[in-house]
Amino acid sequence: MDGNAASVAVALAGRPVMPAEEAAACYAGAVRTWGRAHIPGDVDVEHFNHLAQQLIDAADADALPLFAGWRAQPCPDNNPVGAAMQRVHVLREHRGACHLAAVRLCGLGARAAMVVNLGAEQASHYGWQEPPAVTAAQIPRLRRAERVTDEMQAPLYATLTERQRGEFAQLVEALTAS
Repeated sequence: MDGNAASVAVALAGRPVMPAEEAAACYAGAVRTWGRAHIPGDVDVEHFNHLAQQLIDAADADALPLFAGWRAQPCPDNNPVGAAMQRVHVLREHRGACHLAAVRLCGLGARAAMVVNLGAEQASHYGWQEPPAVTAAQIPRLRRAERVTDEMQAPLYATLTERQRGEFAQLVEALTAS
């Protein structure tokens, strides 16, 4: 079974356990709970939420369905710390979707990119069966994919001022320090 067929099989196998919408709501709740437990109390989550929401609202979701789905998930106003972690997740999904598109553009599949980036053992840990060996030609392709990902992300972050980008970077570092 190739990687695409395996992904579809896993997705379909999960539906009898829980509808996708319910699973997404549970995952979002878990992300918020993790945020409340791990984000330091001195982080300005209100400012982070404002900047992150600007980015989320400005993001182009064309050809990025997983990001679009996560962006549509309700983010509670009464839980700013949990909402901050949920917004981190939504922005991570945007970058991840852009990266997958870049990986494919550069002639790699998701499994090969993971093996090149993290190694066969880690790819196995993530569920890839019999990860292939890395070839010399794959390494520059992954480097190019990283550059293309950054290029795809640049217009999004250009919606913030230089000062806001600096503040956002500091806030992300503070949020994820733990």
